Amino acid sequence: MRHTVRSVLAVVATTATIMACTSGPAASAADAPYDVLVFSKTAGFRHDAIPTGIATIRELGAANNFTVTATEDAGAFTTANLAQYETVVFLNTTGDVLNATQQTAFESYVRSGKGFVGVHAAADTEYDWPFYGELVGAYFSSHPAIQQVTERVENRAHAATAHLGQNWVRTDELYNYRTNPRGTARVLATLDESTYSGGTMGADHPHTWCKTYQGGRSFYTGNGHTQASYSEPAFRSMLLGGLRYTAGRTKADCRPETGYTTLYNGSTSGWSQAGPGSFSNSDATLTSVGGMGLFWYSTKEFRSYSLKMDWRLAGDDNSGVFLGFPPSTDPNSAVNNGYEVQIDATDAADRTTGSVYGFKSADLAARDAALNPPGEWNTYELLVEGERLQVFLNGVRINDFTNTVPARSLTSGHIGIQNHGSGDDVSFRHVRIKELGTTPTPGVGPIRGSGKCVDVSASGTADGTKIQLYTCNGTGAQTWSASGSTLRALGKCMDVAGGGTADNTRVQLWTCNGTGAQNWAPQADGTLRNPQSAKCLTPQGGGTADGTQLVIAPCTGATTQKWTMP
Repeated sequence: MRHTVRSVLAVVATTATIMACTSGPAASAADAPYDVLVFSKTAGFRHDAIPTGIATIRELGAANNFTVTATEDAGAFTTANLAQYETVVFLNTTGDVLNATQQTAFESYVRSGKGFVGVHAAADTEYDWPFYGELVGAYFSSHPAIQQVTERVENRAHAATAHLGQNWVRTDELYNYRTNPRGTARVLATLDESTYSGGTMGADHPHTWCKTYQGGRSFYTGNGHTQASYSEPAFRSMLLGGLRYTAGRTKADCRPETGYTTLYNGSTSGWSQAGPGSFSNSDATLTSVGGMGLFWYSTKEFRSYSLKMDWRLAGDDNSGVFLGFPPSTDPNSAVNNGYEVQIDATDAADRTTGSVYGFKSADLAARDAALNPPGEWNTYELLVEGERLQVFLNGVRINDFTNTVPARSLTSGHIGIQNHGSGDDVSFRHVRIKELGTTPTPGVGPIRGSGKCVDVSASGTADGTKIQLYTCNGTGAQTWSASGSTLRALGKCMDVAGGGTADNTRVQLWTCNGTGAQNWAPQADGTLRNPQSAKCLTPQGGGTADGTQLVIAPCTGATTQKWTMP
């Protein structure tokens, strides 16, 4: 919250503006140049839309500051050659297109932090390569005849879908998939099977999604079978958004998301305005008008929860999200009794985007690396567990705050969004919440790092069970307690296999035995050290994917070695 009103600066051009011209959407002013490799080799069915798709991506590149190299030569997949590209597009590839050596080079490329875009038949490719299957997200199963469909757009914050309405009617060949990718990817759009014939996945039929995988970024869409697709402005914008995301030119929260209850996605039922000003409500988007007031969810108070919402600044504007305040028609009650997570393009460190206003600055380096500029959408997750508040921006934790003020409390209260004043134009979409149950016992709970949790594989209790990184889910496999120098879950201890001290020795669950292999010491820099080996708990290879084995490795202070204890 800021108590002065500033005029709006010029709004940057973004990809949310759809141009009907052949060059596609307007470029983002912030994008640095990058290079894209388009790969369209086929070892099975060959789509006649491949040349049109290549031409389209070239046109998008000419208009949006990236160069395009197109090839069907699998020999391009060497470590040295791939290094020059920020992202690789598999454009309607089919069958086995890379040999073992080329696959290894591509795996290294993705693990180095680069990107992958899969278009349509990319899901009909490399069925016997597990890395690829997990990267693309799901394999093709079948399809009916080409026909019109309504796609339901469930994430309108990602650059690939922000320009779309909640419903998108179009014509294409519509894939059914062997598995549902929702558990490992953030679904952006689904097919409404009631609007066409031949769907086999039921009420939840993902068709476009994104994910992070082993350090890299992946975007896939089942659209793009027909030549006509590539002349559709909306589909061209989707392709551009996928390219920008995987090339690291725009950020998004692509973590899997399940179990959330919608508080706002077009309907303002349950919400009330406190104080002056208001929010306009159009296209399932709330936009602040005047103020200084607060639009708050008056129906219910919340305790421990994960609150998510998508937001966008028009320019140098101001708003915030209030938490933990009692019911009141006076917006100052939220200011005086709750906490505000700030949204502001520029201000002092403790009152700019990601800060707990007036109490704690965000990690500004992490914030700046995760933040999309004015004109583009961002996603907050505000994770409240007891008196602890963690702020995630586009999937990256940027603040970790614990309330110590007796007059304030995060353990119960309402949530609301601020309309700050004239000239402060901030928009919100898709406010949703997941209640987490009872307040956690101090010192007992998840160990968090890299946006995920330390997890006992499959909740196993046998000696030697793998300890891994996995999406936080609140299960006993992720509930750790400290007992002396040991960390315990499911009645056993976190253990370095064989008492080893070598780099990359695996970490496992084992019967507690009092040896040095089971001693762990949290450090001031956030690392978790095993004193016997003088090494730190680390995801193997620096990976962040679900299932990444945890090991011991030299303590470097890398982000992936930073852990938040319960």
